Amino acid sequence: MSIVIGILNISDRASAGIYEDIPGQACAALLREWLSTPFTLEYRVIPDEQTVIENELKRMADEVRCALIVTTGGTGPAPRDVTPEATLAVCEKQLPGFGELMRATSLRYVPTAILSRQTAGIRGQTLIVNLPGRPKAIRENLESVFPAIPYCIDLIGGPRLETHDAVMKVFRPKS
Repeated sequence: MSIVIGILNISDRASAGIYEDIPGQACAALLREWLSTPFTLEYRVIPDEQTVIENELKRMADEVRCALIVTTGGTGPAPRDVTPEATLAVCEKQLPGFGELMRATSLRYVPTAILSRQTAGIRGQTLIVNLPGRPKAIRENLESVFPAIPYCIDLIGGPRLETHDAVMKVFRPKS
């Protein structure tokens, strides 16, 4: 079985070609650095439109069968920031601890982390995690929650993800 990971950069300007898709590429680079399990990427850049985000999350989870989907962008308080709403609308289960840990991590660097609304949830056998839109914050946030991601995917019946222990240690209970 081929493992597919989805990256969804949510940005009006990047989707319109006004600026380069740096956040999504930063996310892809981290996954390639950390994961030792071979995987392919399902990669999209879309505008901040809730219906478009919901449809793409459903497509990636239900049709492409991504084990993990990470979104970048759209998690702030601005009127166009609707990624968490779209994520929660398509998920069967919420995992609020992901957002709680990411905000706590970001608060060590910037006081505006309290404005971030990223979350996570499960749709079928897919884990969906919202990340902020800045590459530095993407690394800090994903690094904080990634140790739990492979085990979460195990628990929902997804494929086993292994990492390069020297750069990313994950947690799995002793059997």
